[in-house]
Order: sequence, then C-alpha cells, then structure tokens
Amino acid sequence: MVMAGIAASGVVLVSLLSAASAPAGRSETRLAPRRNRSSCGQTVETARKLNRAAGTLAASVLADSSVEHYRGSFKNKAMYTPLLVSALTMATSLHGTADMRPFAHKARDAIYLLAAATGLVGSGFHLYNVGKRVGGFSWQNLFYGAPLGAPMAILLSGLLGFCSERVRGARRTRPRIFGLPAGRTIAAVAGAGLLGTTGEAGLLHFRGAYHNPFMLLPVTLPPIGAALLLWAAGSGAARTHLFTRWWMRLLTAMGVAGVGFHAYGVSRNMGGWRNWSQNILNGPPLPAPPSFAGLALAGLAALGLMKVQPDA
Repeated sequence: MVMAGIAASGVVLVSLLSAASAPAGRSETRLAPRRNRSSCGQTVETARKLNRAAGTLAASVLADSSVEHYRGSFKNKAMYTPLLVSALTMATSLHGTADMRPFAHKARDAIYLLAAATGLVGSGFHLYNVGKRVGGFSWQNLFYGAPLGAPMAILLSGLLGFCSERVRGARRTRPRIFGLPAGRTIAAVAGAGLLGTTGEAGLLHFRGAYHNPFMLLPVTLPPIGAALLLWAAGSGAARTHLFTRWWMRLLTAMGVAGVGFHAYGVSRNMGGWRNWSQNILNGPPLPAPPSFAGLALAGLAALGLMKVQPDA
C-alpha cells in the first residue's frame, strides 16, 4: 500500500509539473531565438544528463530506504519521509529528462531543494540513532545502526538536480553555479560524492570481511574516479579528460554489475531466493550499488560540459 501510494504520487506530480510548465512554454518559445542555439542545445543536454543522474540516485534511495525502514517497522513516522521525497525527486527527474526547453523550472527547483534538505535532516536522525545506542559510536553500532552515509544519497540527488536547473537556465552566458563554473563545480560535487559513497561501501564490506575479492572493487575504483574528477575540476586549461570519461563509464558499469553481485549474495543466505522476504532484508542491499552509477553519470555530464565549454 505504501509503495502504491508513492507511485501514484509520482504520477500525479509529473502531471502537475507538465501542466504547470505548459503555459510558460508559449512565451519561452518567443525568447528562444535570442540565444545561441548551439550553446542552448549543449546546456539542455547536460541538464538532462544531470536529471538522469539525480533520478538514478533517487531511485536507489527509494528502494533502499523502503527495505531498510520496513525492516525497522517504521517505528518513527519520520521514516516515511525519505520514501515520499525520493519518489517525488525521481518523478521530477523524469520530467526534467523529458523537458527539452532551455529554461529552469521553479517546481523542479523546489523539489530538488526539498530533497537536499531531507538528506541533511536524515543525516542528523541517523547520527542520533547510532549515538544513542549502548556504546555510542562504536564499530558494532556503526555496522548495525542506521547507516550514516545513506541520507547523503538523497542530498546528492537534490544537489545534482538543483545544478541541472542552473545549467538549463543559463541564458546567453556560460552556466555557473554560485558564481563558479558549472562543469567544474559539478565534477567536484560528483567526486566528493564518490568518496562518501566509497566510505559507506567500505564500512559494510568490512563488516562482511571482504569474503569475496570483488568486494574490493567499490573501495578501490571509485576513489580513483573521485581523484580524477577533482583533478578535472581544478584544472583550468581546456582538456578532453578522455581517461576520466572512460573511468566514469567503468564506474557506471560497476554500479550496474554490483546489483548482480548483491543478488548473488542474497541467494547464498539460507533458503536463497525462495526465502526472499527474509533474505532481502538481511542480505546485501540490492539498491545500493546504483548510487555509484548515478554519481558517475553526473561526472560524465560535467566532463561533457567542460569539453564543449572549456571555461565552464
């Protein structure tokens, strides 16, 4: 019932966003010729890629928080919040991905900011959950308490979505975010996100004693990608960053393949997939690996913008 309500709210939101944006489209069409069409197409395409990245992260959060908070029996009613917000964020990202117009959307902006705020508040709740346990911030509580890094995924989703609207809404100027070049700023955000996600994966895989050598991949490949993105963000000269782009594609593939590895981990529990209702709760989280793919897609979008607009 909860998931059906969330899905329905997402469908309603897409309809409302489309209806809200329809009147503006007529006036915006008259303004479009004033812009450089080539630059306009580049920024819109980058914005749509960022929408996809934000949606991938939101989908990961929706699935992960549904499982984890169901396991916690939704003891605190606030545990429904990330489900609703991530569903709205995912629907908003789908709307942005389909939007070909070169104008920022106020409703999407508001929802992305709500997602970022939800991530910040959620981090506070998770810190409190771990700290109140007997022993405080011990390894045991970090392993089995509320995951500290999980709420940051919805924060990153909202932040990337917010950046997408800044890129899309750039008029005849180079896209900038808080006065900084957009491409380099997004690359830095994606790089920092990869480091944080690596920390969360490292903690949980350490709990699993790295019994499978493939468990080393999420703690070795993403930090290299983060370093490459941060270097790209700091380099002022125009570069193609070809190696970094291929590394982002590798991380995207790793995020997709990680779902398969986690599915295999679920099958190794007693009863395998025949006992799915219990093993999904206790096995490796299926929705977690795609967060790497979402951040890698954001990195690719940033690198693409930097390639076509070197000073961005």
